[in-house]
Parts: sequence; C-alpha cells; structure tokens
Amino acid sequence: MLRWPAGWAERAQRVERWLLPGACLTCGDPVAEQQDPLVCDLCRLRWRAPTAPICHTCGEPSPMGLTCRICPEWPAGFEWARSAVVLDPAVRGLVHRFKYDGWRRLAEVFALPMVPLLREAADATLVPIPVARRRRRERGYNQAEELAQALGRVSGIAVAPGRLWRSTETTSQTRLGPEARRANLAGVFSAAVDDRPVILVDDVFTTGATLVSAASALLDAGAARVLAVTFARAAAPLAGATAALDSVIHPTLREAF
Repeated sequence: MLRWPAGWAERAQRVERWLLPGACLTCGDPVAEQQDPLVCDLCRLRWRAPTAPICHTCGEPSPMGLTCRICPEWPAGFEWARSAVVLDPAVRGLVHRFKYDGWRRLAEVFALPMVPLLREAADATLVPIPVARRRRRERGYNQAEELAQALGRVSGIAVAPGRLWRSTETTSQTRLGPEARRANLAGVFSAAVDDRPVILVDDVFTTGATLVSAASALLDAGAARVLAVTFARAAAPLAGATAALDSVIHPTLREAF
C-alpha cells in the first residue's frame, strides 16, 4: 500500500487552493484562505446585527420603543428568541443556497456569528426545527439540523435532534401571513418528555410562528424553559413596507416629516 510522507496531504491542499482558489458565494472573488471559507471576510463583515433597541422577548428591533406586536401571546416558558444577522439581499441569497441548493457547508459559516447569542444558555440543549418529511427527501437534509450540529461543534453545547418532530405535514409557509402561519402550524409538532432547557435552532426568523409552535410542544412535554436562536431575521411586514415607502419618497419631502 502506497503511503504518502507525513504532512503531504496538507501541503497538497495548500497548492490546490493556490492554483484553484475557491470563490466567495456572495461577491465571487477568489478565497484562498487555509480554512477555505465559502464567504470571504469582507462579505461577512458586511453582515449587520438587528438594530438595538430590540424587544427583550422576541428580539425584534423596536426603534420607536412601541409595544411589540409579535410576542404578546407567546407561552410564558418561551423566554426569548435572538437572531445573529439581518436578512438583507446578500444574506437572503446565501440562505437560499443553504436551504435549497445543497450548500450544507454554509452551516459552519452561519454558526460562528450565532455563538455569542448562547451566552445565557450554557445549560440548555440545542434542538433543530424539524422539516416535513417530503421536504427532507427533496433536499436530502434538514438545514436547521445542519445548523444546530455546526453550532454544537463550535459552542460545545449538546444537540438533540430527536427531541422534537413533526406529527403532521403542513403546506408551505412562504406566501402565508402571520395569522395564516400560526393556523398552519397549530399542533404540528410533538416532543419527547424531558425537563432539560432547550435552545431551538432555525435558519430564519420571519414571524416566529414556527418557533412558538415548537416551543409550545416542548413546554407541554416538560421542558423547564425554551430559548431560540436563528442565523437571520427577516424584516417584519410593517417594517418592510415602511422601508419600501421611504425609498421612493423624495428627500425634500422626507425632511418635512
């Protein structure tokens, strides 16, 4: 059996990266770093965290200090949800590749900015949001589980994907509003009886309906408390409409308000 000299494989990988450097999935520029990241340092520096102040419970930015419209009816044991970055167009493109195009290694990239969100949750277990069986067959994996496993590796927190599962199938959430999402997800999850605290993991926070349904199942099964972390956070419908309107208002008119 042929044996290569010690360290030869690592040197060969360095030469390969030098001759055929990877390309950043966002900007397309070559990436020749030793760890071969899928997103270059500059593009990662452009990711923005949700703007403070945020709601203490759901993490939604509330710049005017108004009462939050997302989480007043959350179950008492669902203590908080936090997101690492804002779902801007560049991040949205990466999430789409991760979720639908088979770029599972993006989980390693997404997990790093999520680690600081776990500072208050060292005693909990990471539990990914399950996807429907049909979608898992189509994609070949559950993106939330890939993300949870990556987050577990970098944080040292245990991952328990079998603690939560879908007991019924649902229609796609993509085009549903907040009320329809809640109705679509009512009673969809079941959980194993366990009193350990839980950190739910998902790729994107949109309305929080999926997380609330999952948290309710876990709390009913005895979980002491439930937290949630996601990589990205979509703009709330009202905030998105305001931003779109602001972009078309003439600057002189904007100054008048």
